[in-house]
Amino acid sequence: MTLYYLPEERVEGDVDNIVKLVLDALCKHIYLDDAQVERVVVQKFEPGNVFDFRGPSAAMVDALNGAKPALYVRVSNDPFEDLR
Repeated sequence: MTLYYLPEERVEGDVDNIVKLVLDALCKHIYLDDAQVERVVVQKFEPGNVFDFRGPSAAMVDALNGAKPALYVRVSNDPFEDLR
C-alpha cells in the first residue's frame, strides 16, 4: 500500500498517525483484515516539498493539482513492485 499525504500547509503531526487510520478504514472494504497488508509506503508532501513524479497516474496528478488536503492511496497485490 502506498499513502501520500498532501496537506494544505505545513503540519506538526507525525506521518505515522495517518497509517493506522487508513488501514482501519479500508478493512472489510478492500481486504478482510489489515494483517493482510505486508508493506506500507507513506510520505508527507508539504507545500514546497513535492518533487516531479515519473509517469504519475491520473489519480496522482489529481491529488497533486487538486484541492488540499489530499490523500493518495494505492493498493497493490505485489508488495515488491517498487523494489525491483
